[in-house]
Amino acid sequence: MPNLIIAIDGPVGSGKSTLARRVAALLGYTYIDTGAMYRSVALKALRRQISLDDTTQLTSLARETRIDLRAEDGTQRVFLDGEDVTVAIRTPEVAQAASKIAVVPALRKVLVAEQRRAGERGGVVMEGRDIGSVVFPDAQLKIFLTASPEIRAERRWREHQQKGDAIDIARTLEEVRERDRRDRERSASPLVQAHDAVLVDSTAMEPDEVARLVVLLADERRGRLAP
Repeated sequence: MPNLIIAIDGPVGSGKSTLARRVAALLGYTYIDTGAMYRSVALKALRRQISLDDTTQLTSLARETRIDLRAEDGTQRVFLDGEDVTVAIRTPEVAQAASKIAVVPALRKVLVAEQRRAGERGGVVMEGRDIGSVVFPDAQLKIFLTASPEIRAERRWREHQQKGDAIDIARTLEEVRERDRRDRERSASPLVQAHDAVLVDSTAMEPDEVARLVVLLADERRGRLAP
């Protein structure tokens, strides 16, 4: 059976990471979290106190940065210049910074090249906001995962609660809506549903249901492509 490139796009809080991890595990594929790349650069910029409006410095920073995504003990670990930043990149501050630097066209070009190299051989599940539309427009299976803003905000809020982050759910909803606006209106690789992507609304679905649906779609595509 051929190894597919599976592209999962969608807005913040739609469950892309959870879905991608589960589908990769079920298919024996490699999971690639592209958002972790932007978060890693954002973390480095914050640490160096680089202005998030300084596009030249941010792009140079991305070029000199090494980001490694490694599967260890069934989970993905993120290494920034050799340092394990898996937990450090998941704070609300880093998330907001990542969404701001993600609109920089030159910086996106640097990271998109890295993403293409990581997934070009297939057998990968890659998630982000422009995987099916920009990074891998020829991916054999594209999913556009979404859910209502209220449900997505609740999911984000629960994630932060579990980590012990003090964050208000009303503020979280406001941030989700602002993130949606920023992602859809940015000039470089805006968040759009690719014309050949399968739309999946997870508002009323459990994660396992969504994963099984995508695996069924993947099996159907692999069967169609098999010699």
